[in-house]
Amino acid sequence: MEETSKSPVLTACRLALRPLVRLLLKSGVTWREFEEVAKTAYVEVATVDFGVRGRPTNISRVAILTGINRRDVRKHRALAESAAPPAPQAMNAAQRVLSGWYQDAEFLDADGAPRDIPVEGEGISFVELWRRYGGDIPMRALLKELHAVESIQEADAGQIKVLTRTYIPRQADPAKTLRAGSVMEDLGRTVVHDLLAPPGVPLRFERRAENDAVDPRHLNEFRKYLDEQGMKLLENVDAWLTEHQANPDKESSRAPIRLGVGVYHIQDDKERGNGP
Repeated sequence: MEETSKSPVLTACRLALRPLVRLLLKSGVTWREFEEVAKTAYVEVATVDFGVRGRPTNISRVAILTGINRRDVRKHRALAESAAPPAPQAMNAAQRVLSGWYQDAEFLDADGAPRDIPVEGEGISFVELWRRYGGDIPMRALLKELHAVESIQEADAGQIKVLTRTYIPRQADPAKTLRAGSVMEDLGRTVVHDLLAPPGVPLRFERRAENDAVDPRHLNEFRKYLDEQGMKLLENVDAWLTEHQANPDKESSRAPIRLGVGVYHIQDDKERGNGP
């Protein structure tokens, strides 16, 4: 790539890194520690995405693509293979269980609201909800986590009540940090896909609504508006996704794919262009 064409890419990278560097500095992560993580990411992407006919890229080509020597390529390839996945299974399972509680007709009352259910027992229970949507995460661990993040609470007569439709990990929980990385990865994948998509390949939806001259007195009003309207959109999308998810009892020639949409609050208290 010519230096003139690299320049906007590097500028965009610097802008994208600003909020991430803020998190790194707040967490006491030094430049050297980040450098090692960046090398691993370079090797991982070069290995997976730049192979020939679906095969992983060989070490020599990864070294050429990344500028990292062959010894370090081997080291960082091993690190990438042993690293924990960026989106923990428990996080996905918790969200699936909450969505199922709001979507599965057997867990809804006559008004279409989520029913209070017992943890165990015959018929509809949390155990049954977990069996349908919890995957391979232990039931007790999932129940404990949903209690901890206040997504559920004890109700009358030994029942449990669901309080939230969305799973948000605890503030200090490492899962919340991993979720943040997963969100940034999702947004980054969409933006980069649209930048690199060849003619004829459908672009992924990515839009912003913003204004640089809003009176700050309206901030709380905007937060309330976004909480209400954004949640309505996500609930509608969640219902559509649930309606169209693959049926494990029916054979299909194609493997299921992950689909979804993200909504996020934009706010910049500084002059435009001076930082996130």
